[in-house]
Amino acid sequence: MNDDLTNLTGDLSRKIKALFLVVFLLNTVAGQPLPAEANFPEDPVSIDADQLSALSPDKTVIIDTRSRWKYFLGHIPAAVNLPDWRDFTEKRDGVKGLLIEDADFVVGQLRPLGIDRQKTIVLYGDPADRWRTDGRFLWMFERFGFESVRILTGGLDYWKTSGGEVQRGKQDRVVPSTLSAEDIRLNEKVTAMGSWIHENRERLAIIDNRTKKEFDGATPYGSARGGHIPKAIHIPWERFFTDSGVLKNRQDLNALLEKNGIRDGQEIVVYCTGGVRSGMAYYAFRSLGFSVRNYDGSWWDWSLNSELPVEGLS
Repeated sequence: MNDDLTNLTGDLSRKIKALFLVVFLLNTVAGQPLPAEANFPEDPVSIDADQLSALSPDKTVIIDTRSRWKYFLGHIPAAVNLPDWRDFTEKRDGVKGLLIEDADFVVGQLRPLGIDRQKTIVLYGDPADRWRTDGRFLWMFERFGFESVRILTGGLDYWKTSGGEVQRGKQDRVVPSTLSAEDIRLNEKVTAMGSWIHENRERLAIIDNRTKKEFDGATPYGSARGGHIPKAIHIPWERFFTDSGVLKNRQDLNALLEKNGIRDGQEIVVYCTGGVRSGMAYYAFRSLGFSVRNYDGSWWDWSLNSELPVEGLS
């Protein structure tokens, strides 16, 4: 689509052109709620386009978590590309998708991208993607001990809507950071293992972010057993977001949690199949200020351990 839509009506009068542009803009706004909808004043993990523009480039690393071809077709200037969450995972004891926590490996992946602990990390993905990974990357960085990590509300679409510049082509040359293995400080408060969840399940709010079919027993991704963790609450991750992929406002999120019996102050565990979809739920709960853990082993891990109980079909 051309940037100047009025070129399509070159033979029309200026008044008709102006009317056409107004209608277009109104329809655009109607279809895409403003990013401020989810920008809570006290939100610790979100940032909007205006706030990002105000940050010092020397103290910020912008990370595009979309595919390489989407990045090539257009990205925020100076953004680096992390297109695949699996680059930071390994298979252990038959369980796929587990985060690699070796400090030397992590530094080897992040230092060439200019990432260090003194900079704010801003992540963005594709709000229309049903497999969004920006939430998984948010959790990953917080697991590695980074303290200033945020997700750009509305992604690239809202960046453009706000007047932000878009750059096309390959990634710019990046000056490596001085990140060291000592800078990787694993945060135990944001992760969970199956045995720990089982031992603490009576006091936890355990949220299953998969589809209803998976919750009821379907195994489309090769899990050893079907079903769900006992007492898990089923909330598909998409329900935390608007139809345009923007995090819902605080009132709507609180209503969703109240409907599902989740109380302020409860410790939350989110899971899916491999800790990716649940990463977006992790983002939502972090935005609301909850203490939340993402179970990266998720159903791949739980279903493989015959000592852990299962509810639903198997």
